[in-house]
Amino acid sequence: MSVGLRIAVIADTHDRLPDFVMQAIVEADEIWHLGDVCEKETWEKICALGRPTQLVRGNQDYEASWPMSLELERLGCRFHLLHIPPRAAPAGVRFLMHGHTHVPRDQVVEGVRFLNPGSAGLANKGAPRSFAWLELKKGEEPVFRLVGVNGV
Repeated sequence: MSVGLRIAVIADTHDRLPDFVMQAIVEADEIWHLGDVCEKETWEKICALGRPTQLVRGNQDYEASWPMSLELERLGCRFHLLHIPPRAAPAGVRFLMHGHTHVPRDQVVEGVRFLNPGSAGLANKGAPRSFAWLELKKGEEPVFRLVGVNGV
């Protein structure tokens, strides 16, 4: 049995973090937030779950200490995290993770896999609220699974 990582990927919570999401992501090996947390207290609630966390600043975030982008490597896969998706990925990027649109995405563009978990806080453009699980195993293609967020 190969050892892997299960990463909860959330974005665009906009201070609306449903109990369902909090209960689900506590099971993660890591939690990545792709921006538009809004209030620092919302991020502190996520950090209080006691899991390793990563965060990038969104266009509705005003905490200057939060980075605009991150480069992360996990089990041989390199990920570029940012909030607003660029037209083209930076050179050398194979997996680009973003938020901003509130619409889930798993699309390969010019050899780069663009991944967006949708919005955990606010539905938009007909897309229901969602977050995603990023499942990694060394030597295998990452699995990106969306989870719908029901209720209030």
